[in-house]
Amino acid sequence: MTEISVADGNLVFEVEGWDKLWSLKSRLTIPMQHVVRVYADPEIAKNWWLGVRMGGTHIPGVIAAGTFYQQRNWVFWDVHDPAKAVVIELRDERYAKLIVEVADPAATVARIQSALG
Repeated sequence: MTEISVADGNLVFEVEGWDKLWSLKSRLTIPMQHVVRVYADPEIAKNWWLGVRMGGTHIPGVIAAGTFYQQRNWVFWDVHDPAKAVVIELRDERYAKLIVEVADPAATVARIQSALG
């Protein structure tokens, strides 16, 4: 799971627990002006094909964590439970999307959208 916070004009993604090991990341910091869109999508993580895994872990139906190359873009995943997946689309960043599991997708999306103004 990932904890998302807003601090100093940035979205800060803290990868929690063993997911740090599985995803090979512990933290991502993204400037708010690079966020294009944020939404909850419980279907996105149900696909067995997420792209070419470039570092991390993927066991279909169990975990997707790490960096994947998908449709000419880099995508960061940290999802165990697809029902709790949130997608953050980005511009001018290494990753085109961050797809992460959060405790409360609706509240997380609302908080980020509010911060985007």
